[in-house]
Amino acid sequence: MEEMEMNVKMNVIKRNGQEVPFDITKIVNAIGKANNEVDHVHQMNDYQIRAVADNIAHKIAGYSHAANVEDIQDMVETGIMEMRGYEVAQKYVRYRYKREISRKSNTTDDGILSLIDLSNEEVKQENSNKNPVINSTQRDYMAGEVSKDLTKRLLLPEEIVKAHEAGIIHFHDADYYAQREHNCDLINLEDMLQNGTVISQTMIEKPHSFFTACNVTTQIVAQVASNQYGGQSFTLAHLAPFVDISRQKIKKEVIAERKETGESMDESIIEKIVERRLKEEIKSGIQTIQYQLITLMTCNGQAPFVTMFMYLDEVPDGRTRKDLAMIIEEVLRQRMQGVKNEKGIWITPAFPKLIYVLDEDNIHDDSPYYYLTRLAAECTAKRMVPDYISAKIMKNLKHGDVYPCMGCRSFLTPDTEGLGENGKHKYYGRFNQGVVTINLVDVACSSGGDMDKFWEILEDRLELCHRALRCRHERLLGTVSDVAPILWQYGAIARLKKGETIDKLLFNNYSTISLGYAGLYEMCVRMLGVSHTTDEGRKFALAVMQKLNDKCSEWRAAENISYSVYGTPMESTTYKFAKCLQKRFGIIPGVTDKNYITNSYHVHVSEHIDAFHKLKFESDFQRLSPGGAISYIEVPNMQTNIPAVLTVMKYIYENIMYAELNTKSDYCMACGYDGEIRIIEDETGKLIWECPNCGNRDQHKMSVARRTCGYIGTQFWNQGRTQEIKDRVLHL
Repeated sequence: MEEMEMNVKMNVIKRNGQEVPFDITKIVNAIGKANNEVDHVHQMNDYQIRAVADNIAHKIAGYSHAANVEDIQDMVETGIMEMRGYEVAQKYVRYRYKREISRKSNTTDDGILSLIDLSNEEVKQENSNKNPVINSTQRDYMAGEVSKDLTKRLLLPEEIVKAHEAGIIHFHDADYYAQREHNCDLINLEDMLQNGTVISQTMIEKPHSFFTACNVTTQIVAQVASNQYGGQSFTLAHLAPFVDISRQKIKKEVIAERKETGESMDESIIEKIVERRLKEEIKSGIQTIQYQLITLMTCNGQAPFVTMFMYLDEVPDGRTRKDLAMIIEEVLRQRMQGVKNEKGIWITPAFPKLIYVLDEDNIHDDSPYYYLTRLAAECTAKRMVPDYISAKIMKNLKHGDVYPCMGCRSFLTPDTEGLGENGKHKYYGRFNQGVVTINLVDVACSSGGDMDKFWEILEDRLELCHRALRCRHERLLGTVSDVAPILWQYGAIARLKKGETIDKLLFNNYSTISLGYAGLYEMCVRMLGVSHTTDEGRKFALAVMQKLNDKCSEWRAAENISYSVYGTPMESTTYKFAKCLQKRFGIIPGVTDKNYITNSYHVHVSEHIDAFHKLKFESDFQRLSPGGAISYIEVPNMQTNIPAVLTVMKYIYENIMYAELNTKSDYCMACGYDGEIRIIEDETGKLIWECPNCGNRDQHKMSVARRTCGYIGTQFWNQGRTQEIKDRVLHL
């Protein structure tokens, strides 16, 4: 057969996740093989085979997304039948079935080999803070492929696996499910530092200085990260008492030195020397935390996903609070400076994430700690962190308590039981069991826009999520404390005995389990034809959110498990859901016509709305997303407009619990350009990064940092997330 002249700039997603250029000759050859196996009288002619191939090529050329290999094979079957090649179609179907059986005999080989060859698009950019090239990451991904295979074939019910693969729900972190690991937590650093801990069978006693406390903290963080798969948070308040321990130690040393050398013993001189040396120790301690956490590589091939919490009122007023203020100031100054990359250029680090609490003692111009808030504003303008929690709003939503999220946005349910000593409210040492996310866009599309049908399908899908969440919970039941001593025996979460199970920590509100959700915006467009920022859309979206909360309350009352609604931070999932929706429902304008769907309740990235209206609008949805939520505004370079940043921060304090400012922090190593690296389409239609100054497109010669899901990402992103970043509009 003569070669076909088709210039189709489209890609095909193979079964192993690899994305390859569309090749029409493969269709022609496949039909030809089936054709040769039937009697001559029943064979198709060359023109018929060419017509089938051409029709398929034209069809997928109109796609705005890469075609899936199974979809193309379905089209081939249909095309052969339309040409009345029934016997050929029968041979083709049989061949396809045999190949499927052969593949199922080993489901992991192709996936693992494509990881090693760096050709699995879905997995290799699943996490924008994991470098897919290095051995430790590949080892973690390879183990993950095996774990996912076991999970899908043996550990999860078939209905949940099918729903996950179809993008109806997302069963998060299936690559860690087999190991009985939990998601995220708040480290009880206070217990571990004050009462000692054990790391790698070595006793670590209470530190005798601030610097040592910082060193121990980094070791704890690394150990915790290696025994779970989600983020962790600790508070600087737990380090504050060690400042005075160092102060007293330094003072003794200074007095001894001055006595030895016969220097003046004037108290004011001694105090000045002590405070100067103390500030140097604080600087060294914070530098240790920053550099060690960035350079540490845990067993899963990444720096620990860690968040540092900065809340002045977490310690008593007086000396300890002033010491905490010194720590916070040093953290902000060092983060503003950044870290040097291999070229010696100061860049924005991804970790640790910083959260700064806005409260009465730091939010007003005449507040005693307003200088810290101004410094935080300068740091945000340059390095994208810290993010901000309003103590005022959080107290209203969390029964008077203020506490950090576990990682980027997952919040514990308020302690209404008095879980701490003497009935005090407890947050540090608590954790999250895992997440299952419902695809709200799929619910809307499955209903065909029929409202009664929508609520029926939503009810069914929520119960499916419930069954999946029960699987997560039951997988953890019976886990013995010995599997992760740092977590369960030595204080990070608990002080259980050897051989004791963690079961009691899975009930009674000690830990949470999360019902995630995604695509509230697209759901409204499909059902009502409008965004949820309209009055009609907002009313419907809030009703859906209330339904999710009602179901969590219902499950919790029946089972004593703390289910909570969670605004899923989708990274690779946003792309996966979009592809699944396109496969199931085709291209629906405003709904499935992008390579991503919107995170949680967020206003769509391309929707024009000013910063203040966006924050105010989204605050109502944060209230109905108690298990986790964060809002953001997209801003230009604000380094020369700090008063505007402060204005936004004051608005956050009065109106919304948790928010961040997304600015840009890029650098081109090829030409030294220090500005925004842009996203463009290349000749094949693929989105790539390019320096606007010199045209450099080599990702190895540029440093790009973007907020993706609460955390800052620095390892680039899949095509779906890249398109979402490209589509973002400024809100200020």
